[in-house]
Amino acid sequence: MAGAGVLATAALVLSACGSDDSNDGDAGGGDSAAQGFDPNEEVTLNFTWWGNDDRAERYNQLIEAFNEEYPNITINGTFTDFPAYWEKRQTEAAGGGLPDVWQFSDSYLRQYGESDLLLDLGPYDEHIDFSAFDDGLLQTGQLEGTQYSLPTGYSAWAVFQNDDLLTELGVEPYEGGTDHATYVDWMADVTDAGDGSVYGGSDYTQRIQGLEIILRQQGKNLYTEDGQLGFTEDELRDYWNSTADVRDGVTVPQSQLEEIMPISGFGGNLTASEMSWSNFIGGYLADSGASSITIAAPPTENPDAKDLYRQAGLQMAISKSTEHPEAAALFLDFVVNSEQAGEIFGTTLGFPASSTKLAGATLEGPDAQVADYLDSVADRIGDAPPVPVDGYGSLEQTFWDLGKAIGLGAISVDDAVRDFFDEASVVLG
Repeated sequence: MAGAGVLATAALVLSACGSDDSNDGDAGGGDSAAQGFDPNEEVTLNFTWWGNDDRAERYNQLIEAFNEEYPNITINGTFTDFPAYWEKRQTEAAGGGLPDVWQFSDSYLRQYGESDLLLDLGPYDEHIDFSAFDDGLLQTGQLEGTQYSLPTGYSAWAVFQNDDLLTELGVEPYEGGTDHATYVDWMADVTDAGDGSVYGGSDYTQRIQGLEIILRQQGKNLYTEDGQLGFTEDELRDYWNSTADVRDGVTVPQSQLEEIMPISGFGGNLTASEMSWSNFIGGYLADSGASSITIAAPPTENPDAKDLYRQAGLQMAISKSTEHPEAAALFLDFVVNSEQAGEIFGTTLGFPASSTKLAGATLEGPDAQVADYLDSVADRIGDAPPVPVDGYGSLEQTFWDLGKAIGLGAISVDDAVRDFFDEASVVLG
């Protein structure tokens, strides 16, 4: 989510069709979907994603590789930061102008799927190889049996640490997997050593994923199977209050974070650690300029709990309104399945979810770190949570915004809890 604030555009014009022998999916519905499809037709597709400059450079390389096989398909690519991305999608959805192919999130699966705005990918199995995914990962893009999206990869929640800053400050890395109090003590040591220039971390209670891990340690989830919140006002109040002392001199002041947005405190070298998804390592290296980053397991009060899970939230989808569904399916398949995608992205879009994409990835350097990290927390990996509730994406952003407002002193915890549940009652009906 620590993406570049500027909007970049890349348009690559492609001119005669290449072969599709790498995309021989299961026979079936694709025949009817491809009826009337001319593979040599000049086609233009709009493609968009959220992220930073590092991700944009990789996507542009991938589009160039796609160009070599499908030179008759023009890909107009744009990107922005995470919050602005979803604001723009909501505006486009209201006006019927969603992109042909777009980076998607399972947080919005119910919202866009139940609104009939996403293309059912099932009939396009002539162009998309579904067999490269295991069933569990396929299901992350399914709603009531309909395949609306496909994951680019999967991640797990983690603690990132800037090795250069820690070496400079003379502080050993956080070992990971301790209780929260031990992690807070470590952050305090870094902040003391940084003497106002570097802080141990940011207020981790701003992110709803931190609450999710605590709930999962108790056998709960953020939301229930029937589409309601899985936690109470008291549980949220306790969560936000748990870092009241941490905000007072241990974590980086929220006012300083506001000055460098949309870059995160970790990406901007204000903090030596930050919790996020394991696939963020590429973006963090690019933003911070660090020579190396350590990945450690997040804190837990119950080391035996299955509190982590394979998060395949970063997906690819096609708008139902696209005028070129077959060409869009070809491009989506290239993004999620091609060996070139594995080679170019490594683990920066998550550990490759498809076997063909994984075959192209060379797991060395940061990519090997992600693979090693996922292996190291295998015993903490449990079942994936239920499909996110309709409107979860907006609730996630509301949670984050309220957490930042608490950090700025603009709202009390009690008022923030009230505002979040008021919003949830509207969103969830």
